[in-house]
Amino acid sequence: MGNVIGQIIFGLVIGIIAKFLMPGRDPGGFIITALIGMAGALIGTFVGRAVWGGAGYEAGWIAAIFGAIILLAGYRLVTNRGGATST
Repeated sequence: MGNVIGQIIFGLVIGIIAKFLMPGRDPGGFIITALIGMAGALIGTFVGRAVWGGAGYEAGWIAAIFGAIILLAGYRLVTNRGGATST
């Protein structure tokens, strides 16, 4: 149970950092931020395993942040695809 809570906290921190590094308004709140961060860590782990090999590779902070930024950019594209802009 402690590992799950740790992953949620890690994902939240990663999601916050990714939102900080990508300026602009996002339609997501606390839960979306945590989910994007956790998924970013998974993507960072997947890419790290593919590049450096080995099942023991876990995403570090930088790989997780890059993964979260990629997901955040995709999330923005999906949620803003209606073409409407707010002024």
